[in-house]
Amino acid sequence: MTRSDLVDLLAERFGQLTRHDADAAVKTLLDAMSDALVRGHRIEIRGFGSFAISRRPPRLGRNPRTGESVPIPERRVPHFKPGKALREAVEKITPGAHAPLPAPEMAPGHPPRNKTRA
Repeated sequence: MTRSDLVDLLAERFGQLTRHDADAAVKTLLDAMSDALVRGHRIEIRGFGSFAISRRPPRLGRNPRTGESVPIPERRVPHFKPGKALREAVEKITPGAHAPLPAPEMAPGHPPRNKTRA
């Protein structure tokens, strides 16, 4: 699902919202979440999950071409942890732990995906 899919869904579900209003609502929500994460805050949405910033400590990597050691600096990355309700809903739909998901239907105007991988 893409951002424009969310906008379309909001506009469809709430008839009083125009597509422009739905776009503004989605943008405002995503901006607020991004700003909170940038400030180091944790976002918790009950039943859905939580977003937080995780720290990846500095480490020593290796250049695969030359074998030379390369220092990799510390990084802070966003991390999502699904809530219990979301995990259970996904597990209920998905038979088995690693069952393949059905291919999503393409929206009109989107080119087909490149299927070079098996």
